[in-house]
Amino acid sequence: MTRCIVVEEAFAIPEIVDEWKRVLKSDQCEAGFRLMGRAMITGSDALVGRLLDFGQGRIDHMDRIGVDMQVLSLAAPGVQVFEAQLAAKLSRDANIALAAALRRFPTRFGGLGAVAPHAPASLANEVEHIRSLGLHGVIVNSHTFGEYLDLPKFEPLWEALQASRLPLYLHPREPSPGMIAPFLDYGLYFAGWGFAAETGLHSMRLIMSGLFERYPRLKIVIGHMGEAIPFWLQRIDNRYLLQVKTGAVKKLQRLPSEYFKDNFYITTSGVTSMPALRLALDVLGAERVLFAADYPYEDDAEAKAFLDGALLSDHERQLISHRNAERVFGLPAG
Repeated sequence: MTRCIVVEEAFAIPEIVDEWKRVLKSDQCEAGFRLMGRAMITGSDALVGRLLDFGQGRIDHMDRIGVDMQVLSLAAPGVQVFEAQLAAKLSRDANIALAAALRRFPTRFGGLGAVAPHAPASLANEVEHIRSLGLHGVIVNSHTFGEYLDLPKFEPLWEALQASRLPLYLHPREPSPGMIAPFLDYGLYFAGWGFAAETGLHSMRLIMSGLFERYPRLKIVIGHMGEAIPFWLQRIDNRYLLQVKTGAVKKLQRLPSEYFKDNFYITTSGVTSMPALRLALDVLGAERVLFAADYPYEDDAEAKAFLDGALLSDHERQLISHRNAERVFGLPAG
């Protein structure tokens, strides 16, 4: 049997769930989070129960579907809808709780630590704290109050990540306040469209800002088969070169696709389509694709069945199912 590691699996702690519920009742709640939160947090006790269980109950579930290890991360939107001081405190509390779960189940759980991007003075210390806890990377849920990580104020995060060599998982959430209005109709703000549009935009902002020229060793992981970016890479390069000629964008040292292929990894979370997986493999190579299921938001049994039946070579299957995760996140080899 091939070892199976899933790398975008959500958890929460009670204090954060309580604060989510408080924010949802406030006048300052962002429109997208209000819609998502009502459906996923206040509307589903069963879902919240699964988020809060990162102990034996989750292990039993993993055993039933044939998953050897979950890499856990704080569920979206994490602490990024709280005021900065509270967000910094709760991210630390969540990281400590997660580290305790890893100590209890060291062969079954890995973990990504949360940070509060809007508390930039705390970022370097929290990244070092995450590393010292034995966690395997950092999670950020896309925008924070409409701000993206290419802004100069977030340089402490990138400096700390490059120094620590920890990867960053850039996880989706609903579109930012500045772009959400046309997504509010027809449920487009949610995972079917809005999440990919938001996180794909965020990823492209990182590339086009020149971030990877300043920090060439950064490792960014994005889910959902790359948030459609692998499909668009040829056109992105083509239009970028035209825009350089017209002076519309600053010339980078390399093509956008080169940064994506060198600094990004993608996961299969939420996608069980062989054509989509094959396109990702053809464009990026098997060394850049990791398996994920997005439990408890997605059906991880369906995802595991898809991986088991996927038309892959033995080498591709080994890389996707566990070897890439072991390498990218520094997990113990099975």
